[in-house]
Amino acid sequence: MSEKPLAKPDITITLDNEGVIRSAVSAQALEDERLDDWRGRAWEDTVEPAIDGEIARMIESVLRSGDSSCFRVRQRFPSGRELPIEYTTISLGRRAGFVAVGRNLETVSELQARLLAAQQAREQDYWKLREIETRYRLVFDASSEAVALVRTANLRVVEANLAAGKRLGMVPGSEFMPSLAPGDRKALEIMLHRVREQGRAPGIALHPKGFPTPCSVRATMVITQSDTYYLFQISALGGELAGPAAGPCVEHIVQRLPDGFVVVDRAGAVRFANHTFLDLAQVGAESAVIGQKMKRWLSRPGADISVILGMVERRCRVTMMTTVLEGELGLQTEVEVSAVGDTGADPTFVGILLRDVTTRMQNYPSVSPVSAPDSPGISLEAMVKKSTEAIERNTISSALERFRGHRTAAAKYLGLSRQSLHAKLKKYDFDQK
Repeated sequence: MSEKPLAKPDITITLDNEGVIRSAVSAQALEDERLDDWRGRAWEDTVEPAIDGEIARMIESVLRSGDSSCFRVRQRFPSGRELPIEYTTISLGRRAGFVAVGRNLETVSELQARLLAAQQAREQDYWKLREIETRYRLVFDASSEAVALVRTANLRVVEANLAAGKRLGMVPGSEFMPSLAPGDRKALEIMLHRVREQGRAPGIALHPKGFPTPCSVRATMVITQSDTYYLFQISALGGELAGPAAGPCVEHIVQRLPDGFVVVDRAGAVRFANHTFLDLAQVGAESAVIGQKMKRWLSRPGADISVILGMVERRCRVTMMTTVLEGELGLQTEVEVSAVGDTGADPTFVGILLRDVTTRMQNYPSVSPVSAPDSPGISLEAMVKKSTEAIERNTISSALERFRGHRTAAAKYLGLSRQSLHAKLKKYDFDQK
């Protein structure tokens, strides 16, 4: 293996042991300098006066120890030109003097300046790209139309805005409009072929299965360094784009629920989330959760989202399972989870209700203490019995109110059998209310 050749020096000076220049040879870059004029002059007279003392000390050190040294000077040439030169001195022996091999640092300084300028320009380009990306994100999310970025190779969604996620169920990784009829699928393929050839194509009308109105679909080709994509814009023909989900009145009610509510698909990706869930997850906008996997917030071992989806698939529902929801800012909230699928078997979507139970004990109704009886004849045993019955009655009343009269749930919450709870209800005349 051949060794890499060393760089040629820009100037080589031979000096005697007194530091007087005997000869000077320059490279092609300095060939116009009359270096013969230096012959017989002290080297320290040809450099910047501020550091000639350093050269004198260096010469003495080289002659005394014979070791090589390296230093930088401002070299003045016969033409009056000054250049930064880095010299390496090599001793030839006490009587023979030494050699100083110099390298011009002007080119290095220029390269460093260019490198610094390129780095600054790169940083400016980076911040410009960040600004463009931020603007793109704002437009992407704020658009009232459904917008999706789809990979050309497999027609899988790479990114979708809030409208596309909520109304069309498009999330990263999902197939673009999988439920098209054969005729619509053929029309889409013809349009995409034209997009690949011309970069864009006129919009077409498609009729996705389950949607009440046809959709206008437009596509544009987007080419990046790593891949190519289709940018789809989807809007309703003759009305607002709405999928087969519940009507706006139901959605408005769900949004106002005091408990968190989300709808996820079979892969655990969020398709809908109400405001209470956003508060629990410590997220500022619904667009930040649509398309994200629910395991981001429900990941407690043995009680994560995969367990919940598995129970819904096997048992059709989940009732009051306790787990922990982890917020984006680190807040952990103990929640009770109830879930059910959109169908009894093999559900496509699962609705999950999350109730915050961390403040259950703080909000538990306090029991007023039983005041001492006015009658001095009452015994301590009777006072204790009366107080116990008051506490028990208030506890049962609070449990029934919490579970909206559901006696089985109240009994489970109180740690009683259904028969025991029925007896106590009869004892305290709850059946008469």
